[in-house]
Amino acid sequence: MAWTKKQLLLALVMVATGSINTLSTKWADLQTSENRQGHEVAFKHPFFQATGMFVGETMCMLAFFIQRAVVRHRSRNSMELSSDSLRTEDFPPFIFYIPAICDMTATSLMYIGLNLTFASSFQMLRGAVIVFTGLLSVAFLGRRLRYFHWIGIFTVLLGLIIVGLSDFLISDSGDNTDINGIITGDLLIVIAQVVTATQMVVEEKFLYKYNIPPLLAVGWEGLFGFLTLSILLIPMYYIPIGTFSGNERGVMEDAIDAFVQLGNNGLLLMAFLLNVFSIAFFNFAGVSVTKELSATTRMVLDSIRTLVVWIFSLVFKWEHFQYLQPVGFLVLVVGMMMYNDVIILPVLRRRGIVKDAPADPPPAPVFQAAQKRTQPPGQDVVDNNSRVDPF
Repeated sequence: MAWTKKQLLLALVMVATGSINTLSTKWADLQTSENRQGHEVAFKHPFFQATGMFVGETMCMLAFFIQRAVVRHRSRNSMELSSDSLRTEDFPPFIFYIPAICDMTATSLMYIGLNLTFASSFQMLRGAVIVFTGLLSVAFLGRRLRYFHWIGIFTVLLGLIIVGLSDFLISDSGDNTDINGIITGDLLIVIAQVVTATQMVVEEKFLYKYNIPPLLAVGWEGLFGFLTLSILLIPMYYIPIGTFSGNERGVMEDAIDAFVQLGNNGLLLMAFLLNVFSIAFFNFAGVSVTKELSATTRMVLDSIRTLVVWIFSLVFKWEHFQYLQPVGFLVLVVGMMMYNDVIILPVLRRRGIVKDAPADPPPAPVFQAAQKRTQPPGQDVVDNNSRVDPF
């Protein structure tokens, strides 16, 4: 069935804003601006940038309430809302605090890593979340993964090794690149995926019983993340970390200096604002794509934006072509498809090559799931529904 104009627009917005999110952050990292000391220096403020990301997530809450108000206005003569995605039930908002802390930690680590490595590698290495989510779901959710999940996990691991090796070869080409910095950045991004996977497991374990619209959930996590990180910026202003710091004062983060640099460079300010607003629109478009099309479509579109980031980085010479990168990307995509049981295995089943039972349709998103588990606690469960969007 052909897509409608609305669905095409949502897909385009998701790919565009998802790509802009990574590219605008890297663009800001590559710019220089006059700091408080009057020196022209690079913009190295990953924690400050992470705070901006949480502002974008918080805007999703505003989008939710505006959307709900519009729907209520249109259906004011009806006894109930016309959209299930806008119905809410009472829930304690602080259940989002632990996921928000995980999000804050992972985002900060990834932004530090992005500052050190390439934008395309940043996007591809985030695929490691599949590996850690699968392993943690076995350990803490009592799941037993099926064979295609394990094939997907090992395929993703192979893709990550190839991408990491491509970064090593690029940095070893004698092109004034910092090989230690690139490797450190890649490792930080992978470590951040452990925290992101922990966030996913925590959300599923503790938020499973609540019926919470995804946009509202993202908004609450953004709000808690913004408030917490904003408070932490105060001690960070005084904590010395020496040469590991990207600012002249040698402290963990200098938020005042970040504001000064933003005020002294219009393009830098534009890059920062693009990051904030792209986060908000990306989350909104992603939720809408899942609702209007499918979670599988959202996953494919996520892969496309990874490709967009890589091509953009090459065109604007942020990095040089390395043949292993597209190879690693393809391996990661294959691993993602195997893990989520989409495209590859369904085609093989239709042709009679694979005769196993397919995975059940994916469950409702964690924040929308209101069903209760039918298995007793601690009983092994075959995870037919495990799905992770890696990019």
